Amino acid sequence: MLATPDLDTVRQSLCAADVARGTVRMLLRHDLVAIAEVPLDGGRRADLMALDTRGNVVIVEIKVSRADLLGDGKWTDYLGCCDRYYWAVPAGFDVSPLDGAAFLPERTGIIVADRYDAVITREAHTTALPAPARKRITLAFARRAARRLTAVLDPDAVEGF
Repeated sequence: MLATPDLDTVRQSLCAADVARGTVRMLLRHDLVAIAEVPLDGGRRADLMALDTRGNVVIVEIKVSRADLLGDGKWTDYLGCCDRYYWAVPAGFDVSPLDGAAFLPERTGIIVADRYDAVITREAHTTALPAPARKRITLAFARRAARRLTAVLDPDAVEGF
């Protein structure tokens, strides 16, 4: 028998999808292209990863509940995979914990989003990736994006990959 998710879980996933949608729209306006659910080294997965016109890598981690934010001990692993790191939260979310030293406010930015748009309320500090890491991450991003596009255009072509 399949377990049915509780209503709060459903609401959070819908809210996270809304935050992702608004954030991607805002990133596009700033000439960054993004993809969702990007696997990283060490088995981690970024909620959103984006590239700008200069090849800078941005990671956005979406949080829609305080418990998820405070319980996330893995996010610092993402810093070695990007030039800039942002938290994206829904409007009305209490961002005060993100000002605490544990969340590296001098390094991380904050995006507040809804289903239709987003705004950067704290800019992220840029810490340049080493060239070999940038090349590896950018190539993986491009290949993943191309594979996803191929799957949309011809689902049979990517079966088994």
